[in-house]
Amino acid sequence: MLARLATKRLLEIRQAFRQAPQVSRSLSTALNYHVDTPDNKPDLPWEFSDTNKNKVKEILSHYPSNYKQSAVIPLLDLAQQQHGGWLPVSAMNAVAKVIKVAPIRVYEVATFYSMFNRSKVGKYHLLVCGTTPCMIRGSRDIEDALLKHLGVKRNEVTKDGLFSVGEMECMGCCVNAPMITVADYSSGSEGYTYNYYEDVTPKRVVEIVEALRRGEKPPRGTQNPNRINCGPAGGNTTLLGEPKPPPCRDLDAC
Repeated sequence: MLARLATKRLLEIRQAFRQAPQVSRSLSTALNYHVDTPDNKPDLPWEFSDTNKNKVKEILSHYPSNYKQSAVIPLLDLAQQQHGGWLPVSAMNAVAKVIKVAPIRVYEVATFYSMFNRSKVGKYHLLVCGTTPCMIRGSRDIEDALLKHLGVKRNEVTKDGLFSVGEMECMGCCVNAPMITVADYSSGSEGYTYNYYEDVTPKRVVEIVEALRRGEKPPRGTQNPNRINCGPAGGNTTLLGEPKPPPCRDLDAC
């Protein structure tokens, strides 16, 4: 009796989810359940391209034959690149078949890491760093400028399918905060790039967007003309010459 009631209640909840308006779900953490849609359901055929099948073999070669499941993250990344920046459930099932695990083992990974997108993103997916150093340096203004210029909300895709804006946690360039990353899916997995743009301003990120729209490749790295890589603005003030060797040992004897 209790089992029948529980089953009935579960079916009611699932039906309610199906009838509810679908919200934007570009980040894995937005919703950790799956609802079938016309372009995202298990029975849609999906397989790696011929070129990527060779890449799959190369990826698997890095792992012992009895630890193929360890390749789940790079394989999901390759599948996401091939599928235009997001992972349908059929692609996850294909990865599960390659590494010979139950599909749930792949779903667990895809829903845990925010770098895996489970709904459509733009050909250029713009990720704004939202961690403390970038936030202190104005990352919220950067995101606001992007959203206002593109006329979308976070995790929405522009009508032309070119751009989407999301948030990413620390990307390790705190010294050049604030920064954004551009995941470029415009050329598929063969031309995929993931570039950092650092020391950005609201004006500069809009210029980067328009350059990408024109098909240009803006120079990556720091956008501050007074910096060289991660060096201080205006140039170094210390360590201007060759460092002296330590007096305690003879380096040539090593």
